[in-house]
Amino acid sequence: MSKATRTGTRSSAQHVADSHDLIRVHGARVNNLKDVSIEIPKRRLTVFTGVSGSGKSSLVFGTIAAESQRLINETYSAFVQGFMPTLARPEVDVLEGLTTAIIVDQQRLGADPRSTVGTATDANAMLRILFSRLGEPHIGSPNAFSFNVASVRASGAVTVDRGADKTRTVKQTFTRTGGMCTRCEGRGTVSDIDLTQLYDDSKSIAEGAFTIPGWKSDSFWTVRVYAESGLLDPDKPIRKFTKKEMQDFLYREPTKVKVEGVNLTYEGLIPKIQKSFLSKDKEAMQPHIRAFVERAVTFTICPECDGTRLSEAARSSRIGKIGIADACAMQISDLAEWVRGLDEPSVAPLLDALRETLDSFAEIGLGYLSLDRPSGTLSGGEAQRVKMIRHLGSSLTDTTYVFDEPTIGLHPHDIQRMNDLLLRLRDKGNTVLVVEHKPEAIAIADHVVDLGPGAGSQGGTVCFEGTVEGLRSGGTVTGRHFDDRAAVKEAVRKPTGTLEIRGATTHNLRDVDVDIPLGVLCVVTGVAGSGKSSLVHGSLPHRSGVAGEGVVSIDQGAIRGSRRSNPATYTGLLDPIRKAFAKANGVKPALFSANSEGACPTCNGAGVIYTDLAMMAGVATTCEECEGKRFQAAVLDYHLGGRDISEVLAMSVTEAEEFFGAGEAHTPAAHRILGRLADVGLGYLNIGQPLTTLSGGERQRLKLASQMAEKGGVYVLDEPTAGLHLADVEQLLGLLDRLVDSGKSVIVVEHHQAVMAHADWIIDLGPGAGHDGGRIVFEGTPADLVAARSTLTGEHLAAYVGS
Repeated sequence: MSKATRTGTRSSAQHVADSHDLIRVHGARVNNLKDVSIEIPKRRLTVFTGVSGSGKSSLVFGTIAAESQRLINETYSAFVQGFMPTLARPEVDVLEGLTTAIIVDQQRLGADPRSTVGTATDANAMLRILFSRLGEPHIGSPNAFSFNVASVRASGAVTVDRGADKTRTVKQTFTRTGGMCTRCEGRGTVSDIDLTQLYDDSKSIAEGAFTIPGWKSDSFWTVRVYAESGLLDPDKPIRKFTKKEMQDFLYREPTKVKVEGVNLTYEGLIPKIQKSFLSKDKEAMQPHIRAFVERAVTFTICPECDGTRLSEAARSSRIGKIGIADACAMQISDLAEWVRGLDEPSVAPLLDALRETLDSFAEIGLGYLSLDRPSGTLSGGEAQRVKMIRHLGSSLTDTTYVFDEPTIGLHPHDIQRMNDLLLRLRDKGNTVLVVEHKPEAIAIADHVVDLGPGAGSQGGTVCFEGTVEGLRSGGTVTGRHFDDRAAVKEAVRKPTGTLEIRGATTHNLRDVDVDIPLGVLCVVTGVAGSGKSSLVHGSLPHRSGVAGEGVVSIDQGAIRGSRRSNPATYTGLLDPIRKAFAKANGVKPALFSANSEGACPTCNGAGVIYTDLAMMAGVATTCEECEGKRFQAAVLDYHLGGRDISEVLAMSVTEAEEFFGAGEAHTPAAHRILGRLADVGLGYLNIGQPLTTLSGGERQRLKLASQMAEKGGVYVLDEPTAGLHLADVEQLLGLLDRLVDSGKSVIVVEHHQAVMAHADWIIDLGPGAGHDGGRIVFEGTPADLVAARSTLTGEHLAAYVGS
């Protein structure tokens, strides 16, 4: 055979390297997956669908993405791995064809008070360099413009060893110029404690002047140390204290005192409160403690830096008429225009990179944000899109991008823009895996994997694999509901009253006046960034006296809980269960807690034993003593209704509701909580299942179920359809109807057209985002909104209902 013939034969045959076009998963058993085996095409957009809790995240994030990241970590040296998070190998038989995975999930950005949109991206760093080069007057390096860097000055003698007998002392000085405001330490706000919430100054300490939760008059460590310290007169009303007594009472440094022969530490009230309450995470506090902190502590804008977080020197340096604080406060779309107007050859590459980053914000629908916006105030959808920014201009190809509901928090008008971004990533030669519920996002998929058929133990299998058209006719739950369209409600409820909001100016709101009807289902909608959350959360939670009852606000904040937390502990269900077991067996309730006296001594109630293997992934093995049941053997001898405590915690919500509803185990308090869990569609969930294994949609519904017990007249829900399957939205609408019919007022911030169509009243904000929004563009019934088609929401709702 000639050389030319051999060459032609080789070029016409497929190269062996081109045969790896699939990601193969065989025997995946993470969480509720039941030996799942699938093949996912590379360089295509694959969407994973299924009801909430069906196993989508377990397959995509817990199996494919987790193994990809673990394999990448193993390529580093053992020294470097020691500084990285250790990842265990997912429970799967075979995983082939993996590529580098880039995960863009809904985890909130850090809520540290010094974290902003600018610091979470590269924009702030580039701005600081820009001002350090071009700012007039010149004040120093980029650190001089950073509110996270404090100015430091030091001088002293340094001893230098240069061999056996060559030691000499050198005088050195060190200076670092930072941009941090010295008053608020870069936080932008200063806190002040309202003393009237700590004590009643008309009473003496002996008469019980303290109004701090948990401070009882006989407490050795709190009240008695003040009363018997010898520094204060316990029988004198606090308002009659001398200047010195008041100084000692409020601000005295820690001092050793003797109380009844016991050595104790006396400390002024203000530093003691700061240490015992204010240094802790407010969200992790018990509700009554959190309420006290919110009453007692007020946060005001720092008077020295006017909330900019920056020192006077950093604020004084300007490019033209713009300082760095002005630039960070601008809407990003406006900041991009200002940067485009700068023409300085010496920093041309920096300007190009900054323009590209700022344009990415606008492209992804976040042009309405500002760089000084605290990152903790972003919604889950906004946080996810901020994370996407660094990947939009990436030159990487043949990587796997993994997205968790990228359309969450997006108005129908914005979903098309997100779809275009996902397709652009795919067209660059990347594999794009998306967990999604919205039909508009599923419709663009090249390949669809539908998991189910149910949730929890009823899910975990692949019900369908193929094209979108195949899904429509496939007969699965997703396929049957794919083209569902809710009809606009013909007959709407009449309001029982109104909640007046006047002159609302939070964030981008423009002196908004609106009357929110009470006693009905009211939906607040508008494009992302139009001011919906600012209107509802900025005006309502402070109206605790609405209609004589409180406001119950259920936002998108993450549920806090460790692997020891479960639905039973989170909702308070475990308390009546423990009491019922204790009463039936004549023993203490603490025995029936895996975190207390009843815990297995070998695994301390965890059910598994964790072995730390340094830089290698730790290993969790089932405890041999309790066989994973978490309790001592003696505790399992006690029964209620023929079941021990571990068997009860292994029940699903539906089983437990039946178990505690009648018979020997009849426990009304437990039955009520279980009924609320079933109402929000969590009947399939095991009550003892760790919170760490729940999906985002399940966590939000768990929060909703626990909050429904609160005595509130007005319920405020922030995007309750987030993470919900099309089939689950129907159940949610039924729950909202039941709440309204029971006499509650329900206000929902929502983009889902089915919820809009089901509303009694719609308030639409806009017309755009940021400074293009912040106004009421429509108030009325869904039918009126569809008929008028005067707003973006009206157009999309009319298209949805087929009008």
